[in-house]
Amino acid sequence: MAKKKKHSHDDHINESWLIPYADLLTLLLALFIVLFASSQIDQKKFQEIARAFSTAFAGGTGVFDFQSPIEPITPPAEDEKGRQQNQQQQSQTPSSSINEGEKEELKQIQVKIDSYIHQKHLTGKLQTSLTDEGLAITILDDILFDSGSAEVRMKDRRLAAEISALLVMNPPRNIIISGHTDNVPIHNEKFASNWELSVMRAVNFMKVLLENKQLDPRYFSAKGYGEYKPIASNATAAGRMKNRRVEILILPRIDVNDSSTSTQ
Repeated sequence: MAKKKKHSHDDHINESWLIPYADLLTLLLALFIVLFASSQIDQKKFQEIARAFSTAFAGGTGVFDFQSPIEPITPPAEDEKGRQQNQQQQSQTPSSSINEGEKEELKQIQVKIDSYIHQKHLTGKLQTSLTDEGLAITILDDILFDSGSAEVRMKDRRLAAEISALLVMNPPRNIIISGHTDNVPIHNEKFASNWELSVMRAVNFMKVLLENKQLDPRYFSAKGYGEYKPIASNATAAGRMKNRRVEILILPRIDVNDSSTSTQ
């Protein structure tokens, strides 16, 4: 009897490929975990990771050995240093647009006004100062207005008229009238805030000045700052009195040649 041919039942699938495949998945998982943890790119950290993975992938030169295409971020300390240098350069740049000739003319006007102040014994009420913006004349408000009022007192209209005579210049200059108050709240039937009071004081005083027909209204403007530009502490009565003021700012003349050049 012929023997039956014996068939082998060991023809199962070879699964040896799973081992390197599992290793590859493990390495990829580790890669993504590290990249996620290193979301804040750092040049030094990137290079350390590159060396580690180059070693893990059997050494040699791989993609991680090349220089990172991401430029290093400038440290905050350097940014702060640069900012401070820019501020220093700006502070060294003169903010005044007044040339020497114009400054000398404003000084002559200041001498004239100071002489008037001394003659009228108004040193404690009127003050002048030459600033980067122009010549400022400060008038304390109690010399012109009653408390809480924006109307120039009748007895002080003569003083306002005399001040207007000091502002007659040839050629004329731009003049800004600004009103200021202390920080004591005001709320009455006429004014809801110190801001409104300061504006109306500036406007009403400007109207009295412009009663002088030698002054050209085209060169005048008015502003109100309320309590927001104090020159003294509001903690004392003396300080609040200084903050309640009207200021006249005589601006320097614009050089016609300079202005025509800048517009070209």
